[in-house]
Amino acid sequence: MENLSMETIIGYIETYGVPVLKAILIYIIGSWIIKKIVGAVKKVMAKGTYDLSLQKFLTNLVSWGLKIFLIITVISTLGVETTSLAAVIAAAGLAVGLALQGSLSNFAGGVLLMIFKPYKIGDLVEAQGVLGSVKEIEIFTTKLITPQNKLAIVPNGAMANGNIINYTAEGKMRVDTVVGVDYGSDIKKTKEVLLEMLKSNPKVLQDPAPSVNVEELADSSVNLAVRPFCKPEDYWDVYFGTVEGTKEALDKAGIEIPYPHEVQINK
Repeated sequence: MENLSMETIIGYIETYGVPVLKAILIYIIGSWIIKKIVGAVKKVMAKGTYDLSLQKFLTNLVSWGLKIFLIITVISTLGVETTSLAAVIAAAGLAVGLALQGSLSNFAGGVLLMIFKPYKIGDLVEAQGVLGSVKEIEIFTTKLITPQNKLAIVPNGAMANGNIINYTAEGKMRVDTVVGVDYGSDIKKTKEVLLEMLKSNPKVLQDPAPSVNVEELADSSVNLAVRPFCKPEDYWDVYFGTVEGTKEALDKAGIEIPYPHEVQINK
């Protein structure tokens, strides 16, 4: 019985132990090789002319592809036939594909974003009701940092199929503000004062030149559209600087900004 038990144990070791050890070694060595390959791909792409978003997307794609290949190799080492494994994978792929149609759509959207490049990392974009700077473009999602420093994660399928406004692409943005002045104000002088204020701001671009134009003859004021241009990263500085500078410049020039008056009638 003892000899039979020992033979049985040895048989189990030969049948199952060796393949398991091989599978473990293949997984450990394969993981190390994948890490080296992904690192080499990163270095090669960093030295090339590839933009950062494409680098991250392709390295993620290479990493996942190699990991799937490694898992298939490990499973086949354990004795699972390749043909049956392929059939199982095909069936599982069909089931998973039907269950994860949204994920596949997001993957396809990520590929389209890499091909057509409507935006890149660092761009200020507005899409799917979210305004923010692009932090990362991953296989399935795009990560945006909003002006409130919140992280917004938007599916790539929606990004690729929806409207995208890229504020950075042209390298210049127009800041729109409106100021109302009293009807008795000299419009020519008011425009000169406001234009001088805009030109004194170092973050306001002179090409295209800033403009000040009468936009509306309102009930109690003449409204002027004050429109400087700036770099996308300077938008909020120029916006708040324009609002504050307008008030200071008009006060200094003695030009009144009208405000609602309340009249009380006593009977």
